[in-house]
Amino acid sequence: MPKITFIGAGSTVFAKRLMADILSFPELSNATITLYDIDEERLQTSLLVASNIAEKLNINPTINATIDRREALESADYAICMIQVAGYKPGTVIDFEIPKKYGLRQTIADTIGIGGIMRALRTIPVLLDICHDMEELCPKATFLNYVNPMAMNTWAINRASGINSIGLCHSVFNTAREISRDINVPLEEINYTCAGINHMAFYLTMERKTDEGVEDLYPRIWKVIEEERVPAWNRVRYNIFKRLGYFVTESSEHFSEYVPWFIKHGRSDLIDKFNIPLDEYITRCEMQNALWEIVREKIEAPGESVDEIVKEIMGIIQAAFGEIKIPGIEHFLREIFDIRPSGEYAPLVIHSLETGIPRVIYGNVINNGLIDNLPFECAVEVPCLVDKNGIQPIQVGKLPIHLAALIQTNINVQALTVEAALTQKREHIYHAAMLDPHTAAELDIEQICNLVDDLIAAHGDWLPEYH
Repeated sequence: MPKITFIGAGSTVFAKRLMADILSFPELSNATITLYDIDEERLQTSLLVASNIAEKLNINPTINATIDRREALESADYAICMIQVAGYKPGTVIDFEIPKKYGLRQTIADTIGIGGIMRALRTIPVLLDICHDMEELCPKATFLNYVNPMAMNTWAINRASGINSIGLCHSVFNTAREISRDINVPLEEINYTCAGINHMAFYLTMERKTDEGVEDLYPRIWKVIEEERVPAWNRVRYNIFKRLGYFVTESSEHFSEYVPWFIKHGRSDLIDKFNIPLDEYITRCEMQNALWEIVREKIEAPGESVDEIVKEIMGIIQAAFGEIKIPGIEHFLREIFDIRPSGEYAPLVIHSLETGIPRVIYGNVINNGLIDNLPFECAVEVPCLVDKNGIQPIQVGKLPIHLAALIQTNINVQALTVEAALTQKREHIYHAAMLDPHTAAELDIEQICNLVDDLIAAHGDWLPEYH
């Protein structure tokens, strides 16, 4: 049975989803699950959650927890990483509050943009430390990384480490699920090919088989616009689809900060028109922090039904935060307290590698010619076949030229941020920020450089020394 190590297992809710999926497979029900985190209290909660899952499934895996990372990685077959370096406070708060002083607003700030740049700079060194431990302690293990900024992290790991790795994200299958609801076609009937970079991949084809042949589903997406059925929270993506002809994988609030067109200082009309929730990640984190004690209580000592728990927590959210709406929050709560397939890729990858059952998942890997008109060395998100032969990325060919051009604007920022992280040259941080589409649309060069200086100073010891 494989040893599966969770790095950052104190992310209890996400760890629970993955553990439930893994242990639900009969072939993995006796696996060794090793939980590691630097927060011992949250680690113990995750350990209890894992034990509850095993009890509900009536299985006997080996489950243990440690605050020693090297112990956790010793002889591991798989390492699933879900860390957040510097956490919500001070990391995320710094990434939002200092740019805001310059009039630069963000929504999620973890992929590119000035927030994504800074998150990468404090995260990449830690990920490389983990990978170097793996090279010594479990050199044949597979590193399954969920940590953002995904593309930059994937790029840096592959440049600076020889460990076998893949970056995993749920945006491709979650968006397909959303589209299926919008066009009233069951998800299991939809076939698609998607490619690009993480959070900026596009569905190149979307179709289903019928008795009459193969139906192109894109006309059905156009009907959502024509019939004025676009969900209020998804206006940015549908507008991009209208302009580019292809549907993008990332959420509207997130995508709005990857481009220069939607968030502009003094343009509240745009914010209202496209329903863009500024500071959404801050709001989401505050909500999660406010609810953590009750969520922990419920998952440590389950007794009520899932319906009762969700109703109680939704009531608390409404009382504390009014009518604030985060898409899918009720669905998310149900996933916390129920054991059912989440659709996450890591459990599927592990199961396919262990059993040889073939699956196609979407992963973040180094391009190496997978997409002809994107840089060879960048990190791309493409379909990957997984079976006993390993993780095998599938060549896509050329993207439509306008999609490749748009994606390149984000790759420019990624390339310079990775260069800064690996060389510790401060000038490349300035260059990355100067080329970021949203930042450049809002600030002049002097403002951008001053902003970078302020962010570096505020991060203090969370960053290495840049020269």
